[in-house]
Amino acid sequence: MSNPGRARQLNRAEIVDARFLECLDALESGALDASVGDGAISDLDLLELFESQLISRQLDLMARVKRGENKVFYTIGSSGHEGNAMLGRATRATDPAFLHYRSGAFVAERYRKRDGADFIEDTCLSFAAAADDPASGGRHKVWGHPELWILPQTSTIASHLPKAVGTALAIAHAKRIDHDIAVPEDSIVVCSFGDASVNHATAQSAFNTAAWTAHQSLPLPILFVCEDNRLGISVPTPSHWTARSMAARYGLEYIHADGLDLAAGFEPVQRAVETCRTRRRPVFLHLNTTRLLGHAGTDFEIEYRAPAELERDELQDPLLVSARSVVGRGLLGPARIRERYEQLRAQCLEQADRADGRPRLTTVEDVIRPLALFSPAEVAREAERTPAGSARAEAFGGEARLPERDAPKHMAVQINRALHDLLLKYPESLVFGEDVARKGGVYTVTKGLNRQFGNARVFNTLLDETTILGLAQGYGNMGYLPIPEIQYLAYFHNACDQIRGEACSLQYFSNDTYRNPMLVRIAGLGYQKGFGGHFHNDNSITALRDIPGLVVGCPSRGDDAAMMLRTLAALATVDGRVTTILEPIALYMTKDLYDKDDGLWSFDYPAPDQCLEPWQPRIYNEPATDLLIVTFGNGVPMALRAARELEKTDGVKARILDLRWLKPLNTEAIAEHAAACDAVLVLDEGRPDGGIGEAVITALVEDGVANRPVKRVTGVDCYIPLGDAAKLMLPDEASVADAARVLLK
Repeated sequence: MSNPGRARQLNRAEIVDARFLECLDALESGALDASVGDGAISDLDLLELFESQLISRQLDLMARVKRGENKVFYTIGSSGHEGNAMLGRATRATDPAFLHYRSGAFVAERYRKRDGADFIEDTCLSFAAAADDPASGGRHKVWGHPELWILPQTSTIASHLPKAVGTALAIAHAKRIDHDIAVPEDSIVVCSFGDASVNHATAQSAFNTAAWTAHQSLPLPILFVCEDNRLGISVPTPSHWTARSMAARYGLEYIHADGLDLAAGFEPVQRAVETCRTRRRPVFLHLNTTRLLGHAGTDFEIEYRAPAELERDELQDPLLVSARSVVGRGLLGPARIRERYEQLRAQCLEQADRADGRPRLTTVEDVIRPLALFSPAEVAREAERTPAGSARAEAFGGEARLPERDAPKHMAVQINRALHDLLLKYPESLVFGEDVARKGGVYTVTKGLNRQFGNARVFNTLLDETTILGLAQGYGNMGYLPIPEIQYLAYFHNACDQIRGEACSLQYFSNDTYRNPMLVRIAGLGYQKGFGGHFHNDNSITALRDIPGLVVGCPSRGDDAAMMLRTLAALATVDGRVTTILEPIALYMTKDLYDKDDGLWSFDYPAPDQCLEPWQPRIYNEPATDLLIVTFGNGVPMALRAARELEKTDGVKARILDLRWLKPLNTEAIAEHAAACDAVLVLDEGRPDGGIGEAVITALVEDGVANRPVKRVTGVDCYIPLGDAAKLMLPDEASVADAARVLLK
């Protein structure tokens, strides 16, 4: 059955295909003994699992053929991993699944749970990037289905594990706040990945969070499935590494199963699922697999693996084992298996040709449609909707103590009050992060929320931003409104991919069939006094603005912050948006504007039906036409002070444009106000490269209003040091006034 000389002449797909047919010939002639196999698996289970394995294999072979004809565009296959069909069979269609890209047989099995679904047709549509692909609408080859709880995601480095943990926690959390979720309360989450991904920091974060949660006896029904083929593209996994590192992992129940032999693997897989479902605890299922056909169609394994090694793995083909078991039990003869195998081959090739003829995405508008949905009228109505009056009065201690009846306050107080209102308005909302509960956050912004709403609504997490944002995605998947806090902007960078690669991509890659809305609060920017260094004075916002579909707001005053929170919550609720509010730490406690105790940077709390119109700036001194200062955050009070100085010393009258929204950027408003002024100064407390200032200048050029003096004042391209030296890195009023004078010479 093996011929090393032939191995050098044919591609590996042809070899694996031919070897399976040779196996059937050998079984037919008696040259190869059939095997009944040990293990408790019924004849029906064995037959149907084998069918799913055959379908998955033929889809892999089809992809290699049709990619050469430029009809399909994806060749990472599932060959060698077809044992994951057992997971598809053992779990329910209502068990949310976050899948490894080699999950073809799993998905084939899950498709059995939905009448009328055609797995081959749908998969070919996905391979061909057809617009009617039910998984992503033609945006990527992903495993997914809107009615089978397979959430499309493109993770290749384990970045989907934290949100899987979050989804499992969200399922278990529903009873605590009487929240209706879209899956049964005894559902589990299935999360599969490769052995190489076990080593990724994101995976370790997820395992640690699962164990940390289990240690506290909190329910966490997640089934981690490591499909171990002992390879990370060309890098071998050390022998026994996965088993020895994970079997002893505290807080995770380890179960090994043979994914190469359905008869042997069926019972352990069933046990893993049942253990997870009944005990509501994290289980690590170590599934033995092999990798066939290389990593992808462009991967020529012969260049880095010895022929003998390839032959060894190909002889472990799970289809060979399954065929012997099916024949040994007398369920199908070799000739009937061959007939079915060829029928499936023809069906897959035919469906691929049909998929190639289906419409594809052809316009920018079609491609981006689900990325950043925006329903202005609905968002406005939702943002203006108020909590019940009686509930507010009770929460705040009586009608006379409603915050809108209080004296003007600074930003930290106004954000706190707005969060109270959001928790009242949205029973499904949760506030969580490091230190947000009894302590009330580092800056007391969440003070009192835990006492008012309890540990089920306002709670601390372990100190890991990847976990915090993973939990937010999981809760969003289950219909909550998560309001996570990232304690400092610098800490967000540790976990940026949870928003960039995962959260903001879900609506896009699922064609808006799945959503993970959230409102992320991030404390950041510079100008803290007496407490600093670059981890606490971080002015790097480029990483946020570069994320497709993300909404980024940055208030400079307390009333705007409260109204912005209402708008962001409405965007998340109505359109499923992933939103962030960047809260300037240095302005949390700022009460004065020009002089000590003037109270001019304290504002009334806006009535609960008031909100910000998305993307609209706030304008100060609008009649002024000598100079426009475009800024945000800490730059706004700074610009106002500089403007007063300029008018006093130079007679210059400056208009101030507070952007408020950093993404999307309202370039039309910038151009409109720039056109009305003689010169434009852009005050960007961030660094000169990749910041807001660059975007504003570009907008002026593109909108044709750069034909006037224009200048930027920015921070220095450097980390922010400790102590007074920090002032050297950031703009100040003097530098703003000096730049204005240069502009207006």
